[in-house]
This record gives sequence, structure tokens and C-alpha cells, in this order.
Amino acid sequence: MTPNKKKQKEALKSKSKNCAVKVPKKDKTKNRTTQKAIVKFDPLQRYLMEIGDYKLLTRQEEIELSKRVREQGDTEAAYHMVTSNLRLVVKIALEFQRVWMQNLLDLIQEGNIGLMQAVRKFDPYKNVKFSYYASFWIKAYILKFIMDNWRLVKIGTTQGQRKLFFKLKKEKQKLIEEGFDPKPKLLSERLGVSEREIVDMDQRLDGWDVSLDAPLKDDSDTEKIDFVAADAESVEEQVAKKEMDALLNEKVIKFKKELIPRELEIFENRIFSDSPVTLQEIGERYGISRERVRQVEKNIIKKMKEFFKREISDFDSYTIPIP
Repeated sequence: MTPNKKKQKEALKSKSKNCAVKVPKKDKTKNRTTQKAIVKFDPLQRYLMEIGDYKLLTRQEEIELSKRVREQGDTEAAYHMVTSNLRLVVKIALEFQRVWMQNLLDLIQEGNIGLMQAVRKFDPYKNVKFSYYASFWIKAYILKFIMDNWRLVKIGTTQGQRKLFFKLKKEKQKLIEEGFDPKPKLLSERLGVSEREIVDMDQRLDGWDVSLDAPLKDDSDTEKIDFVAADAESVEEQVAKKEMDALLNEKVIKFKKELIPRELEIFENRIFSDSPVTLQEIGERYGISRERVRQVEKNIIKKMKEFFKREISDFDSYTIPIP
């Protein structure tokens, strides 16, 4: 190598050394701080961060996945349906946690079990949105957990005790409104249980630290007791009833649009009214006889039955109180 070339090589080496990008050393202190910050996240925070990564499903995706679950037992489709609705469970669990002061993670865990049941039972061919359907399963499982575990709601293990719990306060209120003193003897006759059972349950109710009659919020008429099923029905019964109620309400609104004004008034004030007006009152309004009103009413009921059979494919399999 010539002296000139040797000098050029050394100069190039020196230049490269000076121009090299320096890789900074890791700041061990900073890393330790970051690790400490990560550790500070409690289990709930970590869980919320994790479920935030799951994308929500579109209505079409929801239908397609639920069909795969129902018809093929597709576990991957079920997994996607569950994970995309985990935030719904958290939302519902938070509502219960604010009222009942339970551990939120426990409520979420129970709600997730309800969600999985909803995925398994959901029928995509009925015109019901999955999130709406699932919410009843989630609430039912959370509520059952609260009843089974919270000392203030531990009302007994037998079906009879649970039924008594749900009915006692309502029956007492009913007697007061009727002008009677709700004493154990009268309550036992009305509810078909012994006086001892009435006294025992009454003491449990009176011993509660938190009143079930307290409204959920300052501006709400809804009471905590409204979240408790009236007759301690099974989860399946509750969900099926809610689903059918929603479907019927939707169809009733549609049916009413097919009625002429006179039929609509008879429908609303006679057939679907808690306090129906008399045949004579309707007749006087429209200048027709009571017998004619009765005939119109009969025709509306017939038309309504035909409408429901047309609109709901398996209508005959339901027990619905249509006159």
C-alpha cells in the first residue's frame, strides 16, 4: 500500500468514527421506574386495558357468528362474540357495584359467565339484538351472585324462603294501602306460610343496613328491589320472558297501525287496558249499541291473533294471555 493510500484510509477511518451514531446506554433507573409504574396497575386496571383491545362487532358480524355458534358449535365464533361484549359486562357490573357495593371483579366474573350462557342460547333468527339479549343473562348471574354471597341479601336457601323474601314487602304494602295492619297472622294467611316464617323473614328485612326501597339515584323512581326477580324464576325463564315481552311490544305497536280510529280506541281502552271502560261508555262515544261494541271487540281479538301468527313463526308454542 502506498503512503498516500495509507493516509487516505486512516483519514476515512477517523471520519467514520467521528460521524458514527452513538447508541445511548439504557437508563437502568428509568427502567426500574417504568417497571414500578407497571406494577402499580391493579388487577382491575389491567383487565380493563386488556379488554379494550377487542373490537366491537357490527350487526352483520354478530348475526354471522351467532349462526356459526348455533348451527356448528363453532368455538372460535363463540370466543369472538364473548370477547367483543366484555365491555358490556363491565358496564352492567358497574351499575350493580354502585348500588350493592360489591367487589367489581367478582361481579364482572359472574357477568362473564352469564355472557357465555347468552352466546350459547342466543337465537340469531329472532329479531333481537344480541347485546340486549345478553344483558338479561349478565344481570341474572350478577344478581344471583349478590344474593348468594352478600350477608345482607342472604335470605335463605330454599325456594320457599326466596319466594317469601320477594313477596313479603309487597304484600305488607298492599295491606297498608287496603287499610289493614300487616300483622304476622294476616300476612301468613295471605301468603300461605306460618307466622314463624313471617316473623323470621321480617326480622331479616328490618335488619338490613341498606334499604331496598331506596332509589338508585336521587332523580330516579326505580328502586333496588326492582332489580330482584318477582318470583325467583330461573335465569332461562327470566330471559325468555323478557325476550318475548320485547317482541310482543314491538308487534303490538305494529298491529295498532292497522286499526281504524274506533278499533284503536276499543283496543287501547278495553282489550289492553288495566282499567277497561264499559261497553256502554264506548257505545255512547260512537253512537252504537253495547252489542255492536262487543262484536267489534271480538273482531279485533280475532284480527290480533291472526296478526301474531303471521308475524311470529312459532307463535303457537308460546303461552300468551290474548283473550
